[in-house]
Amino acid sequence: MMDIAWEALLAAGTVFFLGAISPGPSLIVVLRNTMLGGRKQGVACAVGHGIGFGIYAISAVFGLVILLDNNPQIFQILQYIGIVLLLFYGWKMWHAIVNEKVDEIDISQSIQQQKQGFIEGFSIAFFNPKIALFLVAVLAQVLKPGMSFETKVSVGVLGMLIDTIWYLFVALALTGTPALDKLRNNGLIVNRITALVLWSFAGAVLFSM
Repeated sequence: MMDIAWEALLAAGTVFFLGAISPGPSLIVVLRNTMLGGRKQGVACAVGHGIGFGIYAISAVFGLVILLDNNPQIFQILQYIGIVLLLFYGWKMWHAIVNEKVDEIDISQSIQQQKQGFIEGFSIAFFNPKIALFLVAVLAQVLKPGMSFETKVSVGVLGMLIDTIWYLFVALALTGTPALDKLRNNGLIVNRITALVLWSFAGAVLFSM
C-alpha cells in the first residue's frame, strides 16, 4: 500500500488549482490557439503547457527533496523563504491586471496548427521563471523531511495533471461559451481569492512554526 500524505496533496492541489484558473497569459494563449486553429490546436497547446508546468513541478519537488535529505537543518530557512514568497505572490495576485491583451505576449507564431499550439503552450509555461519561484514557495511549505517518495512524486505529478486538465477543459468545453466569459469577467475575484489562500497558507505555516 502506498504511503501518501493526503493532507499535503490536498494543500498543494488547492493552490495548484487556484493558480491554474486565475486568468492570465496562459489562459489567453490557450484561447487564442483554440480560436485560430480549432480544438485540436487548443488541445495541443494545453498539453504543451501542462508538460512545461510539470517539468517545473517535478524539478522543484526533487530539488527540494535533495536539499531536505542532505541538509535537514535548512528546512526552516526554506520555510521562511517560502512564506515571504507566498506573501509576495499573494500581493501580486491581489493587484493583478486581468484584461491582458493577446498581442502583448511575446511568443513565436511561425509554427502551424497543432505543432504551433504545443510550442506556444510549452513556451508560455517553461520560459516563465515566475512559475518556478511560485512552486518553490508552495512546495517548501508542503514537503517535509521524511515524507515518503510516493508523496513527493504525487505532488509533482498532481501539479502537472491539474494544469493540463484545466486547460484541456478550457480548449474542449469552455471556449466560446458564456462560462468562460464569466470567468474572465470575474478574474479579479478569482485572483483575490487566490491571494487570500496564499496568505492564509503562509500564516498557517508561520503559526505552526
